[in-house]
Amino acid sequence: MKRELTPSLLDELTAQAARKKNIHGAVICVEKGDDTLSLTSGAGNLRVDDLYFIASVTKLFITAVLLKLRADQLLRLDDPISRYLPTELIRGIHVWKGKDYSGEITVKQLMSNTSGIPDYFQGDVVSKLLRGEDLPWSLEKSLDTARQLKPKFIPGQQGKAHYSDTNYQLLGRLIETITGKSIRAVFQQFIFDELKLAETYVFTDVKDTRPVPIYYKARPLHLPHYMASIAPDGGIVSTARDMMTFLRAFFNGRLFPREDLKELMSWNLLWGPGLFFYGVGLSRQPLSLKGFHKGLIGHWGQSGAFAFHDPEKDLYFTGTVNQFTGHNTAAMLMSKIIKLV
Repeated sequence: MKRELTPSLLDELTAQAARKKNIHGAVICVEKGDDTLSLTSGAGNLRVDDLYFIASVTKLFITAVLLKLRADQLLRLDDPISRYLPTELIRGIHVWKGKDYSGEITVKQLMSNTSGIPDYFQGDVVSKLLRGEDLPWSLEKSLDTARQLKPKFIPGQQGKAHYSDTNYQLLGRLIETITGKSIRAVFQQFIFDELKLAETYVFTDVKDTRPVPIYYKARPLHLPHYMASIAPDGGIVSTARDMMTFLRAFFNGRLFPREDLKELMSWNLLWGPGLFFYGVGLSRQPLSLKGFHKGLIGHWGQSGAFAFHDPEKDLYFTGTVNQFTGHNTAAMLMSKIIKLV
């Protein structure tokens, strides 16, 4: 028998999530598109108003900015990135069988992870971070890493996709080039101020201790230098409520033309990190094998953060389990709520 999703039941479900292995806290905000439901709950060591790193959910902000720039006729998604980025910056980042494809890669291929550019974050970088080695990681350093690795495939190769944070570091620089402003200033003007997100900002001050630390299993990770260096691909700090305001604006035409959403939903299956589909600047997460070709639309963050829309029940979810390995717990929590509503 189904139970109504009440504040007390959401508290119960969130507390259950916070008791899962390696999960120390959870916060979730859930709303219905028709405004008949709006609840927020925190459990464990997280409160509903805690600031947390949204990590790769930041990529939705990049997507929103790019679509706004296109609506303002300042770029086209099929443009080669060489139209905006200097040759000396991008030369050699994608060399396949002796041919340098770097200048031919398009904006859309970066957004959709179909560029073939390797991911700087995998391998040594993630290993060092999980050991607590706090290192800044600039775009130039990311591109030097890409030059040392073999590309995954020719840019835009049919049916091929590879998740790469390097793509979004490049998109951040591209946005800065077009606007003449830092990515921090662009986010502030185009999104934070526009939506009045008073508790959302780009992390830049390594002495800023306001965001809760991300956990890796039992150990908190203190990575201020790294987090301050990755604004375009993971450097935003927010709260569950602020993220809800953003998520609903993203899907409801507040930040860019709503008809553009359909173009973003051209899916490629990715096997890592995790099993999910990636479109153009957003992902789709199936919650079961039965619903493999459906699922939640939005984005995960490696910090355990999430921001998703369930189109079937018109539900929106934001929050975090604040755990590097906690995505399954967050998915189960959202799945339980969907079954109730």
